[in-house]
Parts: sequence; C-alpha cells; structure tokens
Amino acid sequence: MNYLFRTLLLLSLLTAGLPATEAAAQGGGGGRRPERLSQLENARVAYITQKVSLTPEQAQKFWPLYNEFTAKRRDLNQRLRQLRPSQTDGLSDQQLRDNFNQSFKLREQDIDLEKDYFEKFQRVISVRQVAALFLAERQFTREVIKRVADRPRGRAGE
Repeated sequence: MNYLFRTLLLLSLLTAGLPATEAAAQGGGGGRRPERLSQLENARVAYITQKVSLTPEQAQKFWPLYNEFTAKRRDLNQRLRQLRPSQTDGLSDQQLRDNFNQSFKLREQDIDLEKDYFEKFQRVISVRQVAALFLAERQFTREVIKRVADRPRGRAGE
C-alpha cells in the first residue's frame, strides 16, 4: 500500500503544475501532460524490463499480466483514497468507524491481490525475477520522486 500511495503522490506531483485544459487532457492544444505521463510510463516499462531481465518471450506474457495487476491495484487505491475525508468534523463516529472498516477491507484486498499476482507472475517469470520486480517498482518510484524534488520549481509548467 505504501508503494501505491507513493506512486499516486508522485503522479500528482508530476501533473500538478502541468496544463490541465480540456485540449491538453485530450492530447491536443500543445498540452504536455499526456506526453509526460507517456514518457513516465515508457521509462517505467524500460526500467522494469531491464531490472527484471525480461526476455522478449517473457515480456510478451508478463506486460499484459502486470498491466492488469496495476490497474486493479490502482482501482483499490483510488477507492481507499475516497474513504479518507479531508475533514472529519462533519462525520459521525459511526461514519468514521465505517470508513475505517472499509479501509481495512480494501487493504486486505490489496494484500490478496498481491498474493494472487505473485502466483500468476511465477507462471511467467522466475521467483527471483518477481522479487526483482517488486524491488524495481520501489526503486523506480524513489528515483522519480527524487528527480521531481530536485527539479527547479520554475520548470513545473514546461
């Protein structure tokens, strides 16, 4: 879950200062947001492919499975974020309790998802490569966060 939070935080940081006009969101009008997200995704794919040492045959089977996994994980994280209110003053104790219980269930689902895909990944790549995958995900996220933090503020909108 920590990884998901950091990844979403990173994506938020990367896109916060970018143009968010309708044309930019649709990839037109000179907006760079889709371009940057595409570059980030391409860099992530290249990084993981290299760190996990995927053969072309493995990559062909691995990436659809991994993309399915990350989409499910992203959905769980989005649902979890929706349960975290920015203000608790307007919520009753029961509403807060219900939010916590739903949050716990979603986090359990995240663990179950990781276990499930751990097994699925091992059908395509070795257990050592699966270990390298999870390590590479964390390293990539750290590297991107570091680069964003080190980037001069004036360049955020470029």
